[in-house]
Amino acid sequence: MSIQLTDRQRRIIEQVVNVFETGTPRGDYGNISIYEDGPQNIRQITYGRAQTTEFGNLRELVKKYVEAGGWNSEELRPYLALIGLAPLVDDERFKDLLQEAGREDPIMRRVQDEFFDERYFQPAMKWAADEGFELPLSGLVIYDSFIHSGSILNTLREKFPECTPRDGGSEPAWTFAYVKTRHAWLANHYRPIVRKTTYRTSCLLHELQIGNWNLDLLPLMVRDIPVTGDELEP
Repeated sequence: MSIQLTDRQRRIIEQVVNVFETGTPRGDYGNISIYEDGPQNIRQITYGRAQTTEFGNLRELVKKYVEAGGWNSEELRPYLALIGLAPLVDDERFKDLLQEAGREDPIMRRVQDEFFDERYFQPAMKWAADEGFELPLSGLVIYDSFIHSGSILNTLREKFPECTPRDGGSEPAWTFAYVKTRHAWLANHYRPIVRKTTYRTSCLLHELQIGNWNLDLLPLMVRDIPVTGDELEP
């Protein structure tokens, strides 16, 4: 079993997460935010359409861009030896190069689309398939967790008794339980910045409550922004 998504359903999933991350369905490819959520809570850069982190996978993204021959590739190449090893949060040149590439270079937009698909979307859908999920709204819940937390967190799964469909559980019951548990975890997180992200689970809970399992009750209102899954101009 696996989640069979139409093109529109996939766009809806990506657009919802784009709004969560950068406030726009299209995604702000040049977006840079600074949060105190790096190793030992140090400040770090988060970058791109769906936001990858300086001490996470940013080096991989920049390496793909450099190898693709993007407009700023040669100026960014020397930074490959530093990203994730030396803090670059105060390097204005580095941040300017990333922002310029994301906002002006179609190569960076293409690289980001491929990167977020390979690093996050496909692993999320594989996890969903392995666990027997079939409903598009479950796919949105799972993808958002992979983007925001890196995975479906076992520490959260241990807090509720529902099983995944693979183990004989109800898909709607598991998805409800996971989102409710994740909402409580975010709301009580020790990092204040994480506590502010309950808008994600509040939105997902609303869609669960209205039964939008096929993501066909449109528009989805995400942080007061309508999401329809329409194809958007680059």
